[in-house]
Amino acid sequence: MKKTLRFVLYGLLALVLTALVAIFLIARIALAPAAGEWSTTVKVGPLDFEVGVPTAVRLATSSWFAPRLDGHAIDTRFGTVHFTWNEKTGQQQMRCAPCSADVPALGTQPIKVERLVATVRRDGNTLAGTFEATPQAADSNALLQGSWTGRLTPKNLQLDARVQDAPIARWYAVLVPTLPELQRARIGGTLALQAQLLLPEATFAVQPTISQFTVEGLGTEAMLGARTSCGPSAKLANDSWLARAVIAAEDQRFFSHAGYDLTEILASIDHNQKPGQARRGGSTLTQQLAKLLVTGSDRTAERKLRELLYAVEMEQTLGKARILQLYLDNAPWGGNLCGGEAAARRYFKRSARTLEPTQAVWLAAMLHKPQAVLEQWRRDGQIDPDRTKWVAESVRGISRNQREALLKSVAAAKYAPPEAVQ
Repeated sequence: MKKTLRFVLYGLLALVLTALVAIFLIARIALAPAAGEWSTTVKVGPLDFEVGVPTAVRLATSSWFAPRLDGHAIDTRFGTVHFTWNEKTGQQQMRCAPCSADVPALGTQPIKVERLVATVRRDGNTLAGTFEATPQAADSNALLQGSWTGRLTPKNLQLDARVQDAPIARWYAVLVPTLPELQRARIGGTLALQAQLLLPEATFAVQPTISQFTVEGLGTEAMLGARTSCGPSAKLANDSWLARAVIAAEDQRFFSHAGYDLTEILASIDHNQKPGQARRGGSTLTQQLAKLLVTGSDRTAERKLRELLYAVEMEQTLGKARILQLYLDNAPWGGNLCGGEAAARRYFKRSARTLEPTQAVWLAAMLHKPQAVLEQWRRDGQIDPDRTKWVAESVRGISRNQREALLKSVAAAKYAPPEAVQ
């Protein structure tokens, strides 16, 4: 009797193992990528196998398989995704709480949303759905809503999304709900967003629409009488050579923007996605001043979004002339040196007001990487000639003859390294 029972158990075990192996092999064959198809590696226990992503997406969104995902969850690099099937609408719902994603334009740390819910329906190779994001499941007053569509091909997935127009204060509440400034800042204006994402390339483009962005309550009006710790103020006029050169180097639309420059931000997003390119920033002088005086330089989304609040309020409380003066008096110029007056005296033995045009261009060209440029100057006896030429070409408010003379002077310029200055 015992031998018979043992034989039956062994037989059942063999059947189960055979069934599992058969299921695995069927799944592997069914999901195997076709030639040239976008694929990824999936781990099942100790085993790895290649899966065709378009095939897997079609399977997961099919009317006969999607209901079987109801109540299940999978771990992804964005967070744990929970699936729910709505039989009435024939839609699959995916909930990620919390959910995070890398957004290079907002720093090196990922943006985290406390709760993201999306729906999806598929018709052939076309996907569509809606999504909503909130800081907490119960907080319906801070809701961002939108819709999306997708086009599935053997090689990629093209996604288009639109976030509905919403108060900018709500965007902050969803993206950075713990930001201390949200307790006292009065944020006005609205933001809508359209975005395109291509997978697996992970290239994207965004088109924000901002209306009447205002900020009050952060106290930046106190900076009207602020004094710099970098030494004497240069007290430069807007048309001084150093002011012109710095604007040419760092923020060519300084006098026309409201503290942020969407054109430059979008250009930097596009540039930074190209392989092998040096990173390009999109910050205005006003944002850089906010970083210098208030937020610090941590490369996080929280810092970038704090910086934006202060920059917008500074434009309203300080005005362009004071912002420019504060920037020139606090900007870093390598080593422990800061402020245009201190830099002019240290490097050229003269005041910032009496700098020659070429000297002003030289100083302005240092600002994008002050420490690295200073070290290059000390090592090679010069700084990047392409950078100085570009700054000279970008200086505004000068005649053609002045520009030609400036370009000649910049091309021939050689200044003693700082160690040689007595």
